[in-house]
Amino acid sequence: MRAHLLAVGERMPAWVAAGFEDYRKRLAHELPLELIEIRPGVRGKGRDPARAIVDEGTALLAALPRAARVIALDGRGAAWSSETLAQQLADWRMQGRDLALLIGGADGLAETVLARAERRWSLGPLTLPHMLVRVLVAEQLYRAASQLAGHPYHRG
Repeated sequence: MRAHLLAVGERMPAWVAAGFEDYRKRLAHELPLELIEIRPGVRGKGRDPARAIVDEGTALLAALPRAARVIALDGRGAAWSSETLAQQLADWRMQGRDLALLIGGADGLAETVLARAERRWSLGPLTLPHMLVRVLVAEQLYRAASQLAGHPYHRG
């Protein structure tokens, strides 16, 4: 099984790229993780933000790996503990499908994307910058994979 993180936004700050890359490397053997960046929709004066969200959603859906299980990162989704995520990961591995985790832009995910998702995962009630979510998701995937491998990284 491979994991694909589809995230709206390009040219992230160096600390975001470095943090994500650190966990991506750590995951290489347990759960290969690929980042697919999606160009943000056009925003600004005289632009309709709803149109930008729709455009981002269209691009996210077009970039989905074939037959992947789709999980949307959404504040209205279910909040999972690290242990729950590890169990989810174990179950998903048994089913053998790739995993696609979707992170929206500054205004969230389009309704079409949310409708396509099999599950919605919330990282909690805080509003987080979407660029930070990349690093948090990669770390939590590493933590879950470490738990399943019996590695001492997770000491919950």
